[in-house]
Amino acid sequence: MIGKTSMPTQQIYSQGLSKTPLVSFIITTYNLPINLLIECLQSVFSLSLGQDEREIILVDDGSDVCSLQELAAYQNQLTYIRQANQGAAAARNLGLKVANGMYVQFIDGDDALIPFSYEHCLDIIRYKNADVVSFAASSSKKGNNAPSVQGPMTGSAYISQNNLQVMVWKYLFKQDILCGLQFKKGLLNEDEEFTPQLLLRAERMYVTDARAYHYRRRKNSCTTSKAPRTLMKRLQDTENILFHFQDRLDSWPETERNAMRRRIAQLSMDYLYNVARYTHSINHLNKTIERLGRRGLYPLPKKNYTWKYRLFRSVIQTKMGRKFLILLTSWC
Repeated sequence: MIGKTSMPTQQIYSQGLSKTPLVSFIITTYNLPINLLIECLQSVFSLSLGQDEREIILVDDGSDVCSLQELAAYQNQLTYIRQANQGAAAARNLGLKVANGMYVQFIDGDDALIPFSYEHCLDIIRYKNADVVSFAASSSKKGNNAPSVQGPMTGSAYISQNNLQVMVWKYLFKQDILCGLQFKKGLLNEDEEFTPQLLLRAERMYVTDARAYHYRRRKNSCTTSKAPRTLMKRLQDTENILFHFQDRLDSWPETERNAMRRRIAQLSMDYLYNVARYTHSINHLNKTIERLGRRGLYPLPKKNYTWKYRLFRSVIQTKMGRKFLILLTSWC
C-alpha cells in the first residue's frame, strides 16, 4: 500500500493525443474509493467516442493515497495530474488549463455518466454546433428513451426564463466560450458563481431532458456536510457571490442584466431560506435581511418567476412570516 506522502505541486502523466479531441472529460477526485473512480472512467470509455475523440483528465486534489497504481490499466487512455490539496475550484481550473478538447465535460469522481443517454448530448454537439448543452441528472443509472431537445437559444434567454441549476457537471460546453473564465478558489459553492457567467457567454444553447448523469449523494462529502463550520462558510460564500453579482450588474448588456436580475433574486431567496434552515435564529435572519437591504437586494423584486418565489417573497416580508419560516425549517 502506498502511504500518505508529501508531493510536488503537480505530478503529470499525460495521454498522447494525435489530434484535437471532441470532448475533454475533466474528472476531479479527493480520497474517493477506487471502485467509484473506475466506474466513473468506465462510463466515459463506454461512449461511442474513439480514443482520439476523447481526452480524459483526472485531477487528484492531494488524496492521502495516490491511485495511480490502481489505474495502471488505463495509463495510456488518460492524463493523470496529482497536486497538493487546494480544493475543487483549483482542481477544476487545473483541468481546464491542460484541456485540449473542443468541448469540456466536468465529472465528479464519485459520479458517472449514463452512456445511453449521454450519446444524445454528443449528437447535439456533433450536428447542431452548440455552445452549451444542458441535460438532466438521475440518482439511478437508468437513462431515458427518446429524450426531447429545445433550442437553440441564448444562455441569457435561458436564465431569464428558467430556475437555473448551477451544478457545472449538468453542462457540456465549448471550451472557447470561456474567454478566461475560471472557478474562484476558496468557495465551497464555486458553481454558483461560475455557471451563470458561463451560460451568459452562450449564443447557441440546447436543453435536453436526457438523463445523462448519475449523481451520487454521499454522506460526509463537501456538498452534503452538516458541520456547523461548513454550513456557515457556505452561507458566507453565498452572500459574497450575491454582492459580487450585484456589483457587476451595470457592466452587463441589457439582456444579460435582465437574466442576472432573475438569478440574483432566486439566489437571494435560496440564501434567506438557508439562513433560516442552518441557523434556526430569527435574529440571524433579521440581520441578514438588513445587510441585503443595504445592498438593494431586499425586499425581493415583485416578479412572477415561480409560485414558490411568489409565496416565499410574501412570507419573508412580515415578522410573522419570518417566525413561521424559522419554525418550519426547524422541523426539516
